[in-house]
Amino acid sequence: MNSKNKSTSKFPFIVSLAAFIIVITGLIYGAALITPILMALFISIICTQPIAFLMRKKVPQSLAVLIVFMILIAIFIGLGDIIARSLSAFSENAGIYEKNLDKIGTSFLDFFNNRGFNISFDNIEDLLEPSKIMGFTANLLSELGGVMGNLLTILFLVLFLLLELDDIAVKVDAILKDYSVNYSFFNVIGNSIRHYLSIKTLTSLITGILIWISLTIIGVDYAILWGLIAFLLNYIPTIGSFIAAAPAVLFALVQLGFEGALPTLIVFVAVNVIIGSILEPKLMGRGMGLSTAIVFLSLIFWGFVLGTVGMFLSVPMTMTLKIMLEQNPKTKWIAIVLGTKKDAQALIDENESA
Repeated sequence: MNSKNKSTSKFPFIVSLAAFIIVITGLIYGAALITPILMALFISIICTQPIAFLMRKKVPQSLAVLIVFMILIAIFIGLGDIIARSLSAFSENAGIYEKNLDKIGTSFLDFFNNRGFNISFDNIEDLLEPSKIMGFTANLLSELGGVMGNLLTILFLVLFLLLELDDIAVKVDAILKDYSVNYSFFNVIGNSIRHYLSIKTLTSLITGILIWISLTIIGVDYAILWGLIAFLLNYIPTIGSFIAAAPAVLFALVQLGFEGALPTLIVFVAVNVIIGSILEPKLMGRGMGLSTAIVFLSLIFWGFVLGTVGMFLSVPMTMTLKIMLEQNPKTKWIAIVLGTKKDAQALIDENESA
């Protein structure tokens, strides 16, 4: 027995690495089971804010949960209707977009060929074919829909979690009081995730509405669809806004030409700079406690492990991991790596003053 302990202590890094690989492998193979639970938790955390608001207005908890849950169902039905109507309308107008593409391609070829470049129209047509742009959009939406593939299961999980809010709180208190170990950091995790998701939902909603209104003014078809995509993909850090802008700008180019594509691009850039770089950091306060590089790496990592759900929840899950790692002196260095320069400097100053 002692020899086993000695051999384990000699290779703590190897043992930890092996355990990490086993856990990640389990997450990958269990993604189909884990992702609906994570989505239910994600939606439940967002729903707790309006429920708390209704309860402050003297609405009974069960009635508040029912109201929020019915609104949630209405939102899902509305999103499905928007997508279905947009794709149906595109099928009816496909011929018009094909003619516009021919005009753009011809003017583009004339401009470059007159200057000595030899460009084939087939290459341009293949790049900007309207059906491919909408096909990309449809695939994007189907990928997001795949996240919600177990919609009934997710909705039931959300309902049960919301109905048992008080029960969960009492159980957690009982567990914390029953053990001498301090688990107060769970409150920090809950508050951090709730704060992040609430602010992210608000800024995503503002982003989607601004994109929708702006593109409607410009005259881009299916503006509400592009606004919906901007709202959903704003949850994905760093690259979400770029992915949302690509099909909208290309479609504006096909429908309205360069006169429509340029304002559409300016709108996406302006909205994402104002919301993502100015408004969101102010609302976040202290921020996420994660370095910019770590946010991007966590997006890649959780996306690889859990797919689209992992990309949506990469920041909350990494924040949770960082807070938990801070509790153990042996793993605190990893939390420092995940954190910001400001946090590391604060720790240095704290140690020097001590």
